Order: sequence, then structure tokens, then C-alpha cells
Amino acid sequence: MEAAVPQLNALGLKIADRIRETGPLSVADFMAVCLGDPDLGYYMRRDPLGLSGDFVTAPEVSQMFGELVGLWLIEVWEAAGRPKPFALVELGPGRGTLMRDALRAARVRPEFLAAAKLHLVEISPVLRARQREQLASVGEVPTWHHRLATVPKMPVLVVANEFFDALPIRQFVRAGGEWRERVVGLDTAGRLAFGIGPGGLIEPDVPAVAAGAEEGAILEVSPASTAVMAEIAHRIRENGTAALVIDYGYARTALGDTLQSVRRHAYVDPLADPGEVDLTAHVNFEALARTARSEGAAVFGPMEQGPFLLSLGLVERAGRLGAGRDTALQNEIRAAVERLAGPDEMGTLFKVLAVTAPGLTPPPFGPRT
Repeated sequence: MEAAVPQLNALGLKIADRIRETGPLSVADFMAVCLGDPDLGYYMRRDPLGLSGDFVTAPEVSQMFGELVGLWLIEVWEAAGRPKPFALVELGPGRGTLMRDALRAARVRPEFLAAAKLHLVEISPVLRARQREQLASVGEVPTWHHRLATVPKMPVLVVANEFFDALPIRQFVRAGGEWRERVVGLDTAGRLAFGIGPGGLIEPDVPAVAAGAEEGAILEVSPASTAVMAEIAHRIRENGTAALVIDYGYARTALGDTLQSVRRHAYVDPLADPGEVDLTAHVNFEALARTARSEGAAVFGPMEQGPFLLSLGLVERAGRLGAGRDTALQNEIRAAVERLAGPDEMGTLFKVLAVTAPGLTPPPFGPRT
């Protein structure tokens, strides 16, 4: 096979060498190495958030997002009988902005803060440094983990905002009447290219929505996501309380290629510049809900993010935040409300799923306690 062409960057060359040695990578393996390679992975070397980065998340749009999440956490904690101590866990905390704002809002319940033991699951050393800075401003020093498994077993409240979209997916292509795995290999010029591997899904693993799929259709599954959700739900079932998952995705399993790559707020080729661009996929909330129920947890939603935030008081909070302020700031606050909850912005594409211990109904999915 021909040598790799110079267009490949450092991680691309490393991936190409691996492909030559062991064969094409599944899309899941490709995502994992692009995002998490210890030396060259996307999340290991940079802060990708904000206007100067590659993308903006809801907590960076406005403090109101994290504040409402914080008040949701308090309500669920109180409905659960105020367990103490409990583990307050965020998966993939970004810069720590959401948790900073949530904890600031939680000052209305000092007993909640006294009972909370803060744990952050984060692989990026760069983002851990940002989280340390943000949380120092509210007097918190978290314990960091590379995975949920090392968080102590106790009652738990979990927040996962734009976490599951970054977990690796496997893709399968309908080819010759079978579901064959989509892979990343090398073309004749030595460049990274998509192809179809020899392995595939067996019929019992194919969801009903895929019946009668046309040639070339793509089906995505995320064993990594279901494994994390199974662990969350198991902990909740065994030790109590709840999890809040907020992400972009679809409420029901559907066919389609949702693998996407973003750089400087624009979509780019997912095979270009490995380790230098963000790679994500839409979250299958139906699969997450099914997994949580299989572990004995209760599931609520998914609900669209717009109605969720509006039900929690987004407009009222915006009114208080803008009261007596100048016109420019009021306009900024209104724009933030539209960005977070508007149907043409984040309000519809983003979904909210709540997972709780049996017998616990969280707001706004049921009566407030």
C-alpha cells in the first residue's frame, strides 16, 4: 500500500499507521482516538468552548441555564428526602460554567450545599484547569475522575449536558441486503476514507425502524452511551436520587448519518484534521431511556429543551435579571432566552431526559413538591 500523503496531520499519520498494521477502524474507534488520544486527541490539548473556540454550549449562552439546573437539583433532592451526604456529579463539565452557576443558585438552600460532595468526570487536563478556576469563584473544590466508576457509591445527582453526543458511535450501512459496519480506512492515495467492513449486525440486534431500509441507509448505535446510562441507572436504583441528561438528538430511533465535525462554529469534513476538530453524533434518547428502564430506574421524557426551561421559569428569571438594567443588556437577555428555548435555536433539537429512583417524579414532568 502506498505511503500516506503529506495532507495527513500528526494524528492522521498515527491513525494511518494503525490502519496499515491492524486494518480499518470502526467509526467508534476512530472517534475515540480523535477525541481522546493521550497526546494528540481533541479534548486533551485544548479548550474548545466559546466564541474563540469551536462551539458554544447552553451554559456559555447564559447563566440562566445553569441557575435553572441548580434549582432543579434542589427540588429533586428535597423530593428524595434530602439525603446527606450525596454525590453531585457532572459528566463532561466543559469549563465548569454550568456547575458554577448551579451552585451559586443553590445558595438559597445552604443545607443542599452542605450535603453535596462534588465530583466531576473529565478526561481533559485543559478543561480540568478551567473547571478549577470557575468553581473556585463559588468556593468549591471538586474531586475529578476519568470515569463514573470511581465516584463513591452513595445517593447521587448526575448532570450530563452535551456529554452523550461526544461518546463514540458505531455506524452500519445497508449493503447487499445486510447491515455491514462502516469503517475508516485508507484510499489508494493513503488518505483517510470511509468504507464498508466485513462485519455487521445480526438480525436480532436490528431495531424495527430499520425493517425494509433501502440500500445505502445508515443505522447508528452507541454501546458506549448505553453502558454509561446503564451505570447511572444502576447507581440510582441502588442508592437513590436522579440524573438529568440534556443533549441534541432524536426522541425515537431513526435511520441516518448524524456524525458531524465542527471547527470554528462551522461544519467540516469529519475525516479532515483528526484531533483538531470536534466529532459528535446525535443522541438516541429512546435507547438511553430503554437502558435506564432495564436497570430498574424510572424515566421521564424526553422533553424538548425549550418547554423544559420555560416550565422551570426561564422567562421569569430573565425578567428579574433584566429588571432596571440598560436596554442593551435587556436585549442580550432576550436573545439568550430565544437561543436557549426558541424552536429554531436550541429549544427543539435539544432534548431533556430525567432518570430517577422508582417513586420519584421530577419537575417539570410531574407535580412540584
